[in-house]
Formats: sequence, C-alpha cells, structure tokens
Amino acid sequence: MKKYKSFVLVVAVLMLSGCGGKGPQLPSRHLGSDAEPDSATVALMEFNYQMAQAADKELLKMALESEEPYAQYQGSAWALIIDKGDENAGAPKRNEKCVVHVRTYTLAGKLLTDEEKSWNIGHFELPLAIDANIIEWNHGAHVRILSPWYAAYGLKGTENVPPYENVIFEVEIR
Repeated sequence: MKKYKSFVLVVAVLMLSGCGGKGPQLPSRHLGSDAEPDSATVALMEFNYQMAQAADKELLKMALESEEPYAQYQGSAWALIIDKGDENAGAPKRNEKCVVHVRTYTLAGKLLTDEEKSWNIGHFELPLAIDANIIEWNHGAHVRILSPWYAAYGLKGTENVPPYENVIFEVEIR
C-alpha cells in the first residue's frame, strides 16, 4: 500500500511539473511587419476584375440590342423567358431534386454542352447563373440566359467550355 501511495504521489508531481508555465508559441514572422503581397496573385485578381468588367459590358450590350426583352437577374445574368411553364406547378424549391435540361452555347451560337439530368437545387451543382435564379421560374419553363464567365464556368472552364467564356444557357425545367 505504501508503494502505491508513493507511485501516485510521483505521478501527480510529474504531471503538475510538466503542464505549466509555457505560453503559446509566437508566430514565425516578426510582429509588426507586413508580408509582401504576392505579385502573381495581385496580377491575377486585377486581370479577373478587368475580365468581369468586360463580360458585364458585353452582355449588357447584347441584352439591350436584342429585339427580345431580357431582364437582369442575380449573378449579372440576363434572362429571357421563352415559356413561363406551368404556373400551377410552381417553381423549384431549394433542396429539391429537379430534372433540368441545359444547353450551353458560345455567344456566337456554337453548342458547347447539352445535358439533361436531375440536379439538387440550391447546392451549386448547376452554374451560378442558373442555380441562383431557377427558383424564380416554374416547372416547364424554358429560359435563355446570357451569362458572364464568372457565373458560368469560371476562370478554369470545363472539358467543353473554355476558361473566361461568356455563354448562353438554354434551360428547360422539367
């Protein structure tokens, strides 16, 4: 029993002596000095800003010059409702699985993708120009969207859509 008490006392002393006194480790760089901005990142940010401004300008011009009445939606997208769809069925809701047929074209009209499948609405599975606005349109609707690259496939693009490509989406909500 005496050995057990001695053992417990030694363990307690070791635990108490090993756990104290040290504060958090200081950051590796000196306090008060700012890190130099990454010139490549700054240049890319400036380039993306200029590309976004050019995209917005191009799509605004295209929407205003169209004989059909486009309206501006979220994500700087312009939409033309070709068919309102079934007003009794209502619009898709967030978290709803919905079959959507999406055709993607260049602004010159070249078909880039044609895909019809079930998508989770509001989970950013669809390009932003569609996903942010689909809850505005009824099931059965057919909508043409003029989308800037940053609300479509972005600066990386896809296998079929080049980077920084402004596109036209033809969207049919099933």
